[in-house]
Amino acid sequence: MVSSFLIALREGLEAALIVGILVAYVVKTNRRTLLMPIWSGVAVALVLSLALGGFLSFTSQELSERGEEFFAGTTSFVAVALVTWMVFWMKRTARALRDELHTKVETAALIGPLAIASAAFFAVAREGLETALFVYSNFQTVGSKVPATVGLIVGLALAVLLGYLIYNRAIRIDLSKFFTVTGIALVVVAAGVLSYGIHEFQELGWLPGESALAWDVSRWLTEDSFITTLLAGTIGFDTTTSWLQLLAWSAYLILVLGLYLKPSAKPATLVSAK
Repeated sequence: MVSSFLIALREGLEAALIVGILVAYVVKTNRRTLLMPIWSGVAVALVLSLALGGFLSFTSQELSERGEEFFAGTTSFVAVALVTWMVFWMKRTARALRDELHTKVETAALIGPLAIASAAFFAVAREGLETALFVYSNFQTVGSKVPATVGLIVGLALAVLLGYLIYNRAIRIDLSKFFTVTGIALVVVAAGVLSYGIHEFQELGWLPGESALAWDVSRWLTEDSFITTLLAGTIGFDTTTSWLQLLAWSAYLILVLGLYLKPSAKPATLVSAK
């Protein structure tokens, strides 16, 4: 539940801020006729993201056991790569995000409504598709899907609410610190997803060391227990973990967090919607 909540909150707020910046700019420049294309692009991006989530779930259920292991392992690796790229992208471009979106709106406005809709679509689709893939991969690491689903819904709802309040200047949040902290949390979750992907490929026989276990606590903790589910969904804990999984998990955390927390030449701060 915690991990899906963090994923939905982080990605949802990014998308909400992007939409807020686009809407605020066209309102400020007195071009309200562009609001309909913007919301149309946003709607299509959301539908596509939901469709991807449904496709991933349906496909995994229709595959054979080995096919499901391959599918789950591959999507886990892709999700880790996308999330890693995303947190560094946001850190690098946060300061110039508003100006970049304003430039895209000005360029698209010269072409027409379809270009405006496309600009909004691609801005939101990136967040939505990343969320769908990462949430699907994270769901595979937890025992019960119900708490994870609740966390996802609550996270998205809170993200939309925060985005609305920030747009209306009802609240002020230090977005730089918010995205730094949630970025760290997502890196930790991604390390667990990476470990899960390695486990799936070990079961396929494509990676060695499946029987070389760093620990096996299955006699004391069941896979569906509250503690196991909580740790699995946050740090990627498994009752049986191989040395290769532990090594990959540790190496990823040390390398990625070291680079992510390295001070930038100029501190990045996400600007407000207006």
